[in-house]
Amino acid sequence: MKRDSVQSLERAFDLLEALAAGGELGVTELAHRTGLVPSTAHRLLHTLTKRGYVTQSPETGRYLLGYKVVEVASGLEHRRERLRAVARPHLESIQRATGETVNLVVLEADRVVYIDQVEGSRQVRMFTAVGTSVPAHTTGSGKAILAFGSPDVPAALYGDRELEQLTKRTLATLAALEDDFKRIRRRGYALDNEEHEEGVGCVAAPVFDHTGRPCAAISVSGPTARILHEHSSQLGALLIERAGLVSEALGHRGAA
Repeated sequence: MKRDSVQSLERAFDLLEALAAGGELGVTELAHRTGLVPSTAHRLLHTLTKRGYVTQSPETGRYLLGYKVVEVASGLEHRRERLRAVARPHLESIQRATGETVNLVVLEADRVVYIDQVEGSRQVRMFTAVGTSVPAHTTGSGKAILAFGSPDVPAALYGDRELEQLTKRTLATLAALEDDFKRIRRRGYALDNEEHEEGVGCVAAPVFDHTGRPCAAISVSGPTARILHEHSSQLGALLIERAGLVSEALGHRGAA
């Protein structure tokens, strides 16, 4: 049943993406573009129309994106702008304390997106362009968010499939990730030990919103020898402290 629900979500997103790319489309054309049978496309479109994500032209009977898509997108951007504004002073403080590159990252499905960054001051430093998205399971930030989120999410995202392996250290199964999530929850922060890129290490701590949900993560990345050493626990403690202050500013009462 869970698998069917996820499949229905994927099909609904396929329809929304087809409408975003093609404008006003009929059921038959949408079914063809998404690989769905027309009856399934029609059923999903009916639900999306009821929720306001799709609207049907009374003149042509064809479908186009509804007002709710814009409403959700503008609301999401507003929340991210607030998150960036609240977190920025703490990113800068961490950068001054460490000299390393500091990132603010959010989770989108099974990927993380970099939404802000303070570049390191060291001669050899890491840089990932704001707006870049990468597989969540390969990063400290992604693992920090997933470890403290709903326990059902990792299984829904990954199931039993083999995950993309970027380096020989990438955790490529759900079982390996779940083991790491236990360690992350115990210490309060996540480590990326060359799991995304060889020679690069990362420490990350989650940021929580007013509902207690992990909505982002703050990470420090740099050459492995500098980031992952005997003092990495001190860096983890710094990130927990600063991420906690951001969480508190967002209304999370358990941040302390």
